[in-house]
Amino acid sequence: MTVLILLFDGVQSLDVTGPLEVFAGAGYRTRTASPGGAAVRTSSGLTLVPDGDLDAERSPDMVVVPGGDGTRAAPPAIVDWLRRHAPGARRVMAVCSGAFLLAEAGLLAGRRATTHWNVCDALARRYPDVEVDPEPIFVLDGPIATSAGVTAGIDLALALVEADRDRETALLIARHLVMFLRRPANQTQFSAQLSAQVAARPGLREVQRWIADNPSADLSIDELARRANLSPRQFARAFAAEVGQTPGRYVDATRLETARRLLEDGGDGVERVARASGYGTPEAMRRAFARVLGVSPSEYRHRFRPVPQEV
Repeated sequence: MTVLILLFDGVQSLDVTGPLEVFAGAGYRTRTASPGGAAVRTSSGLTLVPDGDLDAERSPDMVVVPGGDGTRAAPPAIVDWLRRHAPGARRVMAVCSGAFLLAEAGLLAGRRATTHWNVCDALARRYPDVEVDPEPIFVLDGPIATSAGVTAGIDLALALVEADRDRETALLIARHLVMFLRRPANQTQFSAQLSAQVAARPGLREVQRWIADNPSADLSIDELARRANLSPRQFARAFAAEVGQTPGRYVDATRLETARRLLEDGGDGVERVARASGYGTPEAMRRAFARVLGVSPSEYRHRFRPVPQEV
């Protein structure tokens, strides 16, 4: 398997080196190339020297398009090369805002894709023929793979190695990189704890923190509104406006996130996890997992709990 990583001025260095380390560790033949074979300066100021001239590259098995500030101007030489040669590749992978270059080359038309949460709206506005999903950390649509920001590119690369080779190989690389292979594609870009930092009103931030710390408590609108010193109607409107989702959806996401964390990191049985995360019964938790993740809690634990390290 040959992997060609495209380089251009303003590229995000980790978008390049993260997938490169994963694919090289799996034994793929990796190359980097830039227009004219020129050295490029990354968005952080690091200089990268490519292996060759992009014009000389014709038929790699996989093309990796990193993101970075340099994608804002959509480098014409990169876009032109993608139009001419990317359709012949077995797989095309974009990291972060690299999705903009794929869209500009027409490779995302009629496809589902994602990118960094901060530019999802811009991608959707600029390319209305692309189905932009801001939630998952990566999306696979036929031969096209797109990921959210920076480290999500490593998650996507590991998922592709698992698909090409096997889970054991991907786990071995993940351990070598001192990371867990446990983030599925449909894991959201924002955790409930992170989104608690987004709300502007201090009273709502306190409510968000309380929800995260007490997922098994009474999280009804009336109770949450009381804690925010607002009427239920005022609370629901303010929460939706400032957090970006209804209180009910936020509570559901928090409970699911809590259950996933307990299944991944703890040894409690499914019944205890259901109670601790606020579902009350294993059946209620099973329905939530099936609806959102497409797997049962037991299957989730089997697939995403870290493999014990050998001593």
